[in-house]
Amino acid sequence: MIAMKKKSSKPKGLDDRIFDIVALFICALVLLLVLYPLWYVIICSFSDPNAVTGGQVVFWPVGFTMEGYATIMDYEPIWIGYRNTIYYTVVGTGFNLFLTLPCAYALARHDFKGRNFIMMLFTFTMFFSGGTIPTYMVMKDLGVMNTVWAMILPYGVNVMNLIIARTFFQNSVPYEIQEAAMIDGCSNTKMFLQIVMPLAMPMIAVIMLYYMVAHWNVYFRALLYMSDPNKYPLQLYLRNILLFDQMLDLMEGDAEAIEAMTRRLQLRASIKYGIVVVSSLPVLIIYPLLQKYFAKGIMVGAVKG
Repeated sequence: MIAMKKKSSKPKGLDDRIFDIVALFICALVLLLVLYPLWYVIICSFSDPNAVTGGQVVFWPVGFTMEGYATIMDYEPIWIGYRNTIYYTVVGTGFNLFLTLPCAYALARHDFKGRNFIMMLFTFTMFFSGGTIPTYMVMKDLGVMNTVWAMILPYGVNVMNLIIARTFFQNSVPYEIQEAAMIDGCSNTKMFLQIVMPLAMPMIAVIMLYYMVAHWNVYFRALLYMSDPNKYPLQLYLRNILLFDQMLDLMEGDAEAIEAMTRRLQLRASIKYGIVVVSSLPVLIIYPLLQKYFAKGIMVGAVKG
């Protein structure tokens, strides 16, 4: 008969309890500071405009209403921006992965001569670049102004994502597996697609999320290269509404009537917060779906001991 040893847990001292309380308080405070702005935007979008402008909304919606969202849904340019942004995000992210992953895999191969020098050239671009005006001139000379390539081509490869992918291929994909595949007659392309890529799914999910968020939030690029409103991304419509006071264009009715004008001004706050929620919702929905891969691949670039 085997005697089972009871685990003896040493009671925490006063110093340990004080430390736990302080750490818990700091974490709760940081969590509140991070989440409250998002929560505030959400509750303001559902609150009565008069309560929002009057500063009555603090923790809960005041005078629950969906009128702001109803007005946003009736505004056709919002859906044009959604369509364009989804297209730019899907095509742009696919183009980014198509360039980043093979390049990172090639730079991670030990038998690739000159890979350190090429990697140094990539790293150089992180600190020194031509700037906005030279980039604009290049885009104009290429003839891609006011096209989808103006939103995708200038940022085809993010060097930081390239470094993350290269580090993963070097440290997390055993080179012995690649050597065994080569001995069995596997080509480089087949080995990359059928062996390396399935093992790199956590890392791919991470950099894919980075690229997707970057494409979804972009507006300055469209501001420089786009002149056709029908090709504007969603964030540029949002910027125009918030900065250039175009909320009045969302409304229908007699602009000369005093009551209608007053209501338009009142709905302005609800519309602003509602558009922020509508534009951020797809990213908030996609992230939980990729969270399990994101948690595995977030430490890809960490230094291993």
